[in-house]
Amino acid sequence: MTRKVLVTGGAGFVGSNLTEFFMGKGDNVVIYDNLSRPGGGAKVNIKYLLEKYKSNPSLSFVEADIGDFGKLSEAMKDADIVLHVAAQTAMTTSLEDPVGDFETNARGTFNVLEAARRADNNPIVVYTSTNKVYGELTKKAIELEEKEKRWDFAADEFKKGVDEDYPLDYEGPYGCSKGIGDAYCLDYARTFGLRTVVFRMSGIYGTSQHPTEDQAWVAWFIRQAMENKPITIYGDGKQVRDILFIPDLVDMFDRVITGIDKAKGKVYNIGGGRENAISVLELLDLMESELGIKPSQVTFDSWRRADQKVYISNTGRANREFGWEPKVTKEDGIRKLYEWMKKG
Repeated sequence: MTRKVLVTGGAGFVGSNLTEFFMGKGDNVVIYDNLSRPGGGAKVNIKYLLEKYKSNPSLSFVEADIGDFGKLSEAMKDADIVLHVAAQTAMTTSLEDPVGDFETNARGTFNVLEAARRADNNPIVVYTSTNKVYGELTKKAIELEEKEKRWDFAADEFKKGVDEDYPLDYEGPYGCSKGIGDAYCLDYARTFGLRTVVFRMSGIYGTSQHPTEDQAWVAWFIRQAMENKPITIYGDGKQVRDILFIPDLVDMFDRVITGIDKAKGKVYNIGGGRENAISVLELLDLMESELGIKPSQVTFDSWRRADQKVYISNTGRANREFGWEPKVTKEDGIRKLYEWMKKG
C-alpha cells in the first residue's frame, strides 16, 4: 500500500536522507521546509531532490514554516506518517536567539502534534530529540576519567553509555526547547493516544550534511581540513561523542514505523554507541592517518556552555525491541562522508 509521508525539514540533512529512503520504498513524500538552514544546505538539497525526482509525481514540496499551523495542517492532510525533523539545531544559536529557538523547536513541535491530533487518520509521528535533554549529566553522579586523548565514563554502570532512564536536565535554551517537544510527544501518546515515537539522537553525520562551525562537527572538521583552513577547538579536545552514520538512523526510522504498535509512546536513545565513540583529538588523528588531511592550524578556546565532556548513547532498548544496532563503523562512515564531500 502506498503511504503518504510528510517530512518536516525534509530538505535538511536528516530530512533529505529520509525523503530519498521513503521515495525508494514507493511512498508519496511531501517535503515541508522553509529552507532557512544556516549555511544554505537545505537549498542545495532541495535543488538536488527536485531535480532527481522531477518526473516522479510521488514527491511534492511545500515551502513553509512549521509555525504556520494552517499550511502545516493542510500538508498533513491524509498523511499516514509524519517524520518531524525540522528544528533549530545549535546550542550557540539558542543562546543568541532564545525566542527564535523556542518558536521553532517548542512551538513548532507543538503545532505538529496538534495538527496530528486533529487529523482524521491518526498518523504516526516520529520526533528527533537530542542527547542535550540530559544536560551535562549531573543529575545522577557519573565519575569521569581523563585519558591521553579522551574523557571517559569511569563507572561500570555507564560503560555502555547513557540509557533512557537517566534523569532529564533541560540545560540551555536548546535543551529546553527540544525537551519541551520531547515531553509533549510522549504526553500526546499517553493523553490523546497519538502514535508518537521519540529519538534522542547523538552525533548523526553523513551525506547531504552541509556543516557550519556550530553544527555537524565531524563534517565541519573534514571540510576545514580539505580546504586547508584552521580549526578552533572549544575545550580541551578530549570531549567524546558517539557518532552514527545516517543510513543507520534511517534504518531505525523504518523499524519503528513498521513496529509502531510496540514503539508508540516510547523514547529511544539513538547513536553510535561505545564502539563508535570518538573524541575531537581522535578525529583529527584519524583524518590525518586515514584520509591524509589536516587543518592548517588548530587553536583552543574556552568550553562552550552545556558541552558534555562525554556523551555515549546506550542503545540497548532499540536493540532489545527492534534488533537495531549500528552497521557502519566510524572509520568507514568518516571515509564515506569524506568521499562524498570531495565530489563537491
